[in-house]
Amino acid sequence: MSANTVLLVEDNPDNRDIYGTFLRHHGFTVVEAADGAEGVRLARVCLPGVVLMDVGLPVLDGLEATRLIKADPATADIPVVALTAHAMESDRRAALDAGCDGYLAKPAELSRVLEVVRSLMPVAAGGV
Repeated sequence: MSANTVLLVEDNPDNRDIYGTFLRHHGFTVVEAADGAEGVRLARVCLPGVVLMDVGLPVLDGLEATRLIKADPATADIPVVALTAHAMESDRRAALDAGCDGYLAKPAELSRVLEVVRSLMPVAAGGV
């Protein structure tokens, strides 16, 4: 796993810019994907420390992308956090059932995103 790397899977360019810039400012390397299929591909290539996964994505939705990441032995241990505007309790449960290790409803406070990423990042990145 690439400690200190966050894979941000988000189809909205403004959200990618906001979250990506914020995480980079706090010392993380951020790799971005605009759809779920690209997110799965990049998870396999980059082996990030944490994936921030939107749910409502084109090509492959975030829940199915999470299932694929968790089903692949090469990526199964990567923590995936749903970062989504789907904010009902049933949406949270669906994300956790799909294999997400955490859930943040958008608009998520940047400090909360940072806290969750830091809490799930592999130990090697603990100084970030």
